[in-house]
Amino acid sequence: MPAFDLFRHTTVTPITPRALQAIGAAVILASTAGCAGWLPWGSGETTEKQIARYGYTADQRIAALTKEAQEASEAGSTAEIRFSQGLIQTLLEEHDPRVRCSILEIAADFDTPAANAICEGGLRDPDPRVRMTACDVCGMRGKEAIPLLASCMETDEEIDVRLRAVRALGETGNDAAIAVLAIALEDPDPAVQYRAVDSLRQVSGRDLGNDVNAWRAWAADPEARDTEPTMAETIRQIF
Repeated sequence: MPAFDLFRHTTVTPITPRALQAIGAAVILASTAGCAGWLPWGSGETTEKQIARYGYTADQRIAALTKEAQEASEAGSTAEIRFSQGLIQTLLEEHDPRVRCSILEIAADFDTPAANAICEGGLRDPDPRVRMTACDVCGMRGKEAIPLLASCMETDEEIDVRLRAVRALGETGNDAAIAVLAIALEDPDPAVQYRAVDSLRQVSGRDLGNDVNAWRAWAADPEARDTEPTMAETIRQIF
């Protein structure tokens, strides 16, 4: 008999409400009786077996790295250098963006060449979330990070990353960022312009309000930067 004739003559018995109730009861009984090995939400394996089969989870990897970082910090500069060098390979092998973000945050606490390379390399990570974290940690490193953040601000394709770079320029706390932020004031995106205003306010200690044109004029005039704040600025800073 052809296949289509077979299906045509096959009798399908409908599932009755009582049968559905029986199936539901069987599932509940199996899950509460320790027979959940076949269910997706409970393998019945111990943590050690799960690690052997699937590897460490993202949270476990982050926790382990955090502990190693603390131990390296307590052990001294030689241990910090060794740990941060190993962290580079860990970063290259890590597939989870969330863990890579944590690696950058851990590296930010170390003043070693390897840690600096990790923070800089994060600005070129394929995941925008990691690049945003890299902007944050670079902002913590002061004047030396300004060229890196400037390049990210001008070239990154993701607006969220560019905004984070502009904010990080303000967090450097260095007036060398003023020239870069003046470029951001000319960005066609108003969000970038106003983020630049906030960062200029942060690095300059001045407050010209939210008038982008006023900040453009101020940033373009080196002599204006040396003048004392006006009464209006002083009032805005107070309130």
